[in-house]
Amino acid sequence: MSAITRDEIQATYDTIRPYVRRTPVIAVDSVDFGLECGTLALKLELFQHAGSFKPRGAFANLLLRKVPASGVVAASGGNHGVAVAFAAQRLGIAAHIFVPSVCAPTKQQRIRSLGAELVVTGERYADALAASEDYVATTGAMAVHAFDQRETLLGQGSVGLELELDSPPIDTLLVAVGGGGLIGGIAAWFAGRVRVVAVEPATAPTLYRALEAGRPVDAEAGGVAADSLAPRRVGEIMFPIAQRFVDRVVLVEDRAILDAQRALWSTLRVAAEPGGAAALSALLSGAYQPREGERIAVLVCGGNTDAVQFT
Repeated sequence: MSAITRDEIQATYDTIRPYVRRTPVIAVDSVDFGLECGTLALKLELFQHAGSFKPRGAFANLLLRKVPASGVVAASGGNHGVAVAFAAQRLGIAAHIFVPSVCAPTKQQRIRSLGAELVVTGERYADALAASEDYVATTGAMAVHAFDQRETLLGQGSVGLELELDSPPIDTLLVAVGGGGLIGGIAAWFAGRVRVVAVEPATAPTLYRALEAGRPVDAEAGGVAADSLAPRRVGEIMFPIAQRFVDRVVLVEDRAILDAQRALWSTLRVAAEPGGAAALSALLSGAYQPREGERIAVLVCGGNTDAVQFT
């Protein structure tokens, strides 16, 4: 039995629905990307509030749990921090956000602009997490974990719910993985009815290493998507879900991720961050080879990038 059920995801979606966008699914001829695998369904979750899927889990935490007077605290590579800051501002809750130095300046600026207290500490997500835990112990603030919290998975699972409602029937969904909250929620929603394929940077193979070891373990944590896909290890809650419902893990090189980022911009004028383009990179690089007639969806999960400049 999955720790996260479809009924719980549906109930959570009903709760957070007034606060999140129902992001679009578009059909794109794969020929536009130089591929020959028919029509791709792209779920453009980078159009979500705060630029990624993360507000779904953030609002789930803030609406389903009792928030103390001292507010909320989050550790993040960037996107989760932006999302918690956004949700806290919308609900009138004080927020402290801890990020590592690899957090992109554009994400740091957005956190500050949303009124949260920002603390930059350490080099990687694990450093920010440790600092945030110290803050919780001192203040009693409520920790909103980026991926290892039931409410977080319940919120992120609503991405799968919307995709099922809005896309044509699919066989396979490609999803980028960092700590696993997104793919855990989505895999729990589909529960084997769709082939869910994890895509990770070769420089941050958190789920790959966990499945290899049979449990969450520390993995390498670097690369071009380190601010969104390199938390060192996947969450304990999502891991049994992944063992049961994630078909496989595909590893992609940094160059492939950057190529996919450019392809999304040149082909669709969609400005994805590296982590947001990672799932598509598995197709474009050939790391994932579709079968003949396979109906594929790709989640474009984040767009907090300053790669596109306007003057």
